[in-house]
Order: sequence, then C-alpha cells, then structure tokens
Amino acid sequence: MSQKSRPWVINALVVALYVVLSILSGIFNLASGPIQFRLSESLNHLVAFNRKYLIGVTLGVVLYNALFSPMGWVDVVFGGGQTLIGLGLVAWLGPKLPALWQRLALTTVSMSLTMIIIAWEIVWTGHLGANMLLPTFATLLPSEAVMLLIAAPIMILADRAVHFDRRMQ
Repeated sequence: MSQKSRPWVINALVVALYVVLSILSGIFNLASGPIQFRLSESLNHLVAFNRKYLIGVTLGVVLYNALFSPMGWVDVVFGGGQTLIGLGLVAWLGPKLPALWQRLALTTVSMSLTMIIIAWEIVWTGHLGANMLLPTFATLLPSEAVMLLIAAPIMILADRAVHFDRRMQ
C-alpha cells in the first residue's frame, strides 16, 4: 500500500468500524436520544493518537446517522458537526500537549462539552422548548464522558498492540 493511500484506507476502516459499533449500540437502544452510550464513541480517542483519524471518525458519524438515525439528515448535520467541532479542537490543541493522557482527557472534555449541540438538536426536533436544553445536556454530557472515560484505558492498551500513530504514517 502506498504512503498516500494508507491514511485513506485506514480511515475507511474506521468509518466501517464506527458504523458497526453504533449498530451494536443501537440494538440496545443506546445509540440515539437524550442518553447515548455509543460504543463507537470510543473511536474519538483515535484523534488523540493522530489527528488524521478525524476524517474517519467524522465520516463514520455522518454515515451512521444518514443510514440509521431516526432524525435523518438533521442528525447528519448536528452529529457530524458536533464531531467535527469537538475533534477539530482535539486535532488543533492535541499536538501542543506532550502526554497521551492529556490528549485523551482533552478528547473526553471536548466531546462531552460539545454534546450541547446534540442537546439543542434533540430539543429542537422534539419541540421541547428552550427550558429543556440544560436538562437534556445534563444527560448527554455524563453519558458521553462515561463512555470516553471507560474507553481511554482500553485505547491505551489497544495502542500498545496496534500503534495507532504509526499506522497513519
């Protein structure tokens, strides 16, 4: 495989893995709504290892939401946008942080805080009224944070075997 095509192939695998893990979460009704425990969200941490994973994770969100989200195109825009913004911050600020744990913490904080975008989407599409924004965010933020906190040590262990950064070079 050429050096130019390698990141594209790896990102295509990330897209596929994101979709499959989201489908598994969806089987248990945990992939959408005001409480979300998408197993696929653990892949957000890949950007802490190498920012080139931003493309694969974002496209995974977009593809899953386009094919399976009950909110359709709205979830493509909001979910894809939230992922792009949250992981964009990680891609931008992450290289300034020397320790992996700092980049993983940045991913957790960034993706959890940007769940306000998803809260806004749920409130807007559900016609819930602005007073429901913070209560909805209050369920989304911890569900995202818990998923990413559980995933961080697992991703560290996986990196020891897979070497996420070297795969993208």
